[in-house]
Amino acid sequence: MFKELDPLLHSQLRLSVISLLIGVKSATFTFLLEKTGATRGNISIQLKKLEEAGYISIEKAFRDNYPQTTCQITPKGVEAFEKYVDALKDYLNSSAG
Repeated sequence: MFKELDPLLHSQLRLSVISLLIGVKSATFTFLLEKTGATRGNISIQLKKLEEAGYISIEKAFRDNYPQTTCQITPKGVEAFEKYVDALKDYLNSSAG
């Protein structure tokens, strides 16, 4: 029986964000925007969904008089990502065997 894929992470943009944050732990909005190629509006919505799920935390501050948004993956986000990857591996391994 296949494990259920987390519908929140099954979105390409949200999965991209979580994958980036797994590697860097913390990233600015601008960094995520550049790396994903998403629009400001779309990434803002997806970050909000990840934050509401508890997968990331978002901190808004000022740096050199400019607003700066920083996103950080939470332990819950790490766990969700690991479960998602394990579930995908099950799908891939079932087709190989």
